[in-house]
Amino acid sequence: MKAAHRLLKYIKVCTTSDENSTSVPSAQREFDLANQLAEEMRNIGITDVRVTDTCYVYGEIPATAGKEQIPALGFISHMDTAPDFNGEAVNPQIIENYDGENVELGTSGRVLSPREFPHLAQLRGKTLITTDGTTLLGADDKAGIAEILTACETILQKNMPHGRIRIGFTPDEEVGSGADHFDVPGFGADFAYTVDGGDSSEISYENFNAAGAKLTFSGFNVHPGDAKDTMKNASLIAMEANAMLPAAETPAHTQGREGFFHLCNMSGNIEEAKLEYIIRDHSKEHFEIRKDMLHKIADILNEKYGKDTVQLEIKDQYENMLQYIKPYPQLIENARKAMTALGVAPCELPIRGGTDGAKLSVSGLPCPNLGTGGHAFHGPYEHIAAEDMDLSTEIIVGIIEQFAK
Repeated sequence: MKAAHRLLKYIKVCTTSDENSTSVPSAQREFDLANQLAEEMRNIGITDVRVTDTCYVYGEIPATAGKEQIPALGFISHMDTAPDFNGEAVNPQIIENYDGENVELGTSGRVLSPREFPHLAQLRGKTLITTDGTTLLGADDKAGIAEILTACETILQKNMPHGRIRIGFTPDEEVGSGADHFDVPGFGADFAYTVDGGDSSEISYENFNAAGAKLTFSGFNVHPGDAKDTMKNASLIAMEANAMLPAAETPAHTQGREGFFHLCNMSGNIEEAKLEYIIRDHSKEHFEIRKDMLHKIADILNEKYGKDTVQLEIKDQYENMLQYIKPYPQLIENARKAMTALGVAPCELPIRGGTDGAKLSVSGLPCPNLGTGGHAFHGPYEHIAAEDMDLSTEIIVGIIEQFAK
């Protein structure tokens, strides 16, 4: 079965995770796809298949004779789709021999255009899969699942020599907890790859250091007619705090390895105001400086307006995986070789975000990220080409072959 055929089957199952939930998984509907995948895995010959009570799916392809000593290799993707946009009742459009021009997304009034997405020119002549403009597609990361299972099926059908292969599918990656309950020791892989990136040529082994920050401002409210030297407006103090951050260091003004402060939520009145940020930087040193900057702002405002006017809470979220990948250069080199053998020029760029692989790498499972071929994730313009999915599948097979050598 081709990877795109699998994708079209998987996206019919709603698996939107819930960022406001405290359960694991965050949404019980994620089990619907988990159980479907487990059955499919057994049908194609994958062994030791199980679905845990926290909605993780695991399976194995044992090593072929003579390859038992090769390091065990894992491939991982996530089953949930992002809560940023509607993921229910996905109705894809399939455009064969795409002409590279505008695509009307159903009757939604939205148009997938090369003007906004210049890479569409490179998809000319391919089979393009889009949304109908009312939902996301779900290629993030059901394309990764489809490619992993298609690669596994290829390996088994062709009886190709390989070491032990482990497969893992996770819930709740989109709400930041996909790796929280991953059984790294039980998974039993020496190395792994997440298949959760964009262009098929991507090899990513560097991501942001990440933290969340919440500033709470306490004010003092009196009648405005009698407010001189008495009123302390929490919302105005919050605005003052934000103005103390570097204006050009936001997501809209940064790229590559440039970090940022991102104001995600704000609320307030005179008595109390809140600002919520995410902090991102590839450099560990700069990341710590960013956190120190917020502490300094809180200290300055507390000195100016009085003790406990500003309360700051910072929580680290994930680390840059680079330092955990560096000791294992064969992970990157084998991916490069697999791509080069297929005529693909590897694209090695830092991720401006995070993946399950970042947390897994910190947990002892070195885990760079591979591309799926998908584009414009998390919204109605999400799209992917069937041929690029085939290429990602071939890259996975090629990596397995490289390790088998």
